[in-house]
Amino acid sequence: MAKKGNKQKKYSAEFKESVIMDMRENHLGYRETARKYGLVKSSMGGAISTLHRWERIYLTEGAAGFMTERRGRGSKGRPRKKPLLPEAEGDLLDEVQRLRERNEYLEMELEYLKKLDALIRAEEERNGRKPK
Repeated sequence: MAKKGNKQKKYSAEFKESVIMDMRENHLGYRETARKYGLVKSSMGGAISTLHRWERIYLTEGAAGFMTERRGRGSKGRPRKKPLLPEAEGDLLDEVQRLRERNEYLEMELEYLKKLDALIRAEEERNGRKPK
C-alpha cells in the first residue's frame, strides 16, 4: 500500500502491452524487465508482482484487458436486476394471467366438490347409512 502523499504511477495500456511483449519475445525474467523499464516500487517484489499481474491479464484477456479499470473494491452484494425485454415482460404477464385463471378454476372445483360431499353425506344420513 502506498504511503500517504506518495502517488502510485499509472501506466498506459500501450506501455503495459509493450513491456509484456518485450519480456516474452526476449525471454526476460520479471526482475530483468522491471529494471529495464524502471518499474521500481517500494520493493523489487512489488514490481515483480505487478509484472506478473500484467502478464496474467495479457494471457487471459489479451491487450484489451489492459483497458479495464481494476482499482477499487469489488461489488459484494446482490447483483443488480437487469430490465426485462418488452417481449419477455409480455410473456410473463400472459403467464400470470393464465395462472390466475387456473387458480380460480381450481378454487371453484374445490367448492363444488365440498358441496357435493356435503350433499352425499346428508343423503346418506337421511337413508340411515353410515357416512364413509
